[in-house]
Amino acid sequence: MTAPRNNHVRFFPLDGHDGTDVSRPMPPQPAVKRSRVGGLWVAAVVFAVVLLLLLIFVLQNGQRAEVSFLGVHGTLPMGVALLLAAVSGVLLVALPGTARIVQLRMLGRRRVTQEAGAPESGPTPPPTTGIASVPLPRRPENQDG
Repeated sequence: MTAPRNNHVRFFPLDGHDGTDVSRPMPPQPAVKRSRVGGLWVAAVVFAVVLLLLLIFVLQNGQRAEVSFLGVHGTLPMGVALLLAAVSGVLLVALPGTARIVQLRMLGRRRVTQEAGAPESGPTPPPTTGIASVPLPRRPENQDG
């Protein structure tokens, strides 16, 4: 059986237009798809601009700064000291994130190997969604006649 169709119901677009206006041009499709090499080129240009800005920062902050770290004392240009502090901060933030990514990958690999080694026939585990599933009754097979 099919559901009754409501041919008398008409939906209107929210913008007030009926959609038949041909004066609005369609956005042009790109002639060439983006490639990995093109993305790499853009990333290299952005990286070069960032390095140029960092070089300007280091050159403009050339005053000497006294630095002490774990009992080691020394002097560095102010720009270099600030840049080292920023890079150290980024690395300290990246370490827990990297550990979590490795942990999730190992967990995923364990699940794949467990699924591959599991027997194909056997009882299926109950659903974990909390919704009980009811088996459908079997239909009698159609016999000759």
